[in-house]
Amino acid sequence: MTRIVSIGPERLERWLAGFAERHGDTAYSVTPSKLTALAEDGSRADIDVPFGPLEELTPAGLVAHVLTDRRLGLLLVRRGGYGAGVFDGSKLVDSKVGSRHVQGTTKAGGWSQQRFARRRDNQAREAFNAATEVAVRILAPAKLDVLVCGGDRKAIDTVLEDPRLKALRPLVRPPFLGVADPRQKVLEQAGVDARAIRIELTDPDPDPA
Repeated sequence: MTRIVSIGPERLERWLAGFAERHGDTAYSVTPSKLTALAEDGSRADIDVPFGPLEELTPAGLVAHVLTDRRLGLLLVRRGGYGAGVFDGSKLVDSKVGSRHVQGTTKAGGWSQQRFARRRDNQAREAFNAATEVAVRILAPAKLDVLVCGGDRKAIDTVLEDPRLKALRPLVRPPFLGVADPRQKVLEQAGVDARAIRIELTDPDPDPA
């Protein structure tokens, strides 16, 4: 059986030690993008390196890597709202959230439906323009190390197409976060989720006996 656990960066060192304590002697395979721990009882843990590549290819190197304070940008965009934040390590140092009304779908047909669709497209365009201006003001001058995005992928792509945000595009790293319409609390939690370490745990095959 395989399952995913998520922990804060500050817990990784203890988690790795506990894995070995629970499952026995553990061998590690470390690449610039992944650490794999394989214990003597057959248990396995796979950890994708966040914000890689990893330079020191050891478990200790991964721990040091995830504990490195980074200037992390967060961009969340959906049709109904947007948010941008800058984190120094785990501390939110600058942010802005906002919303725009975008009508839902309609079952009306014919000319009325076309007029409704045009109005909805215009509202969405205004919402994305507002999100772009916030990104330009909050994120563009922030000297980021990494940018994590979330919400609606098409909306994010639309915002990052703006020439003023060209320097941010190479900084985008996973995970892509699924979020509700961005509010301040949503933005703050997204910052926690962006820094979280995701571990894929695979239990050993059951004894056929």
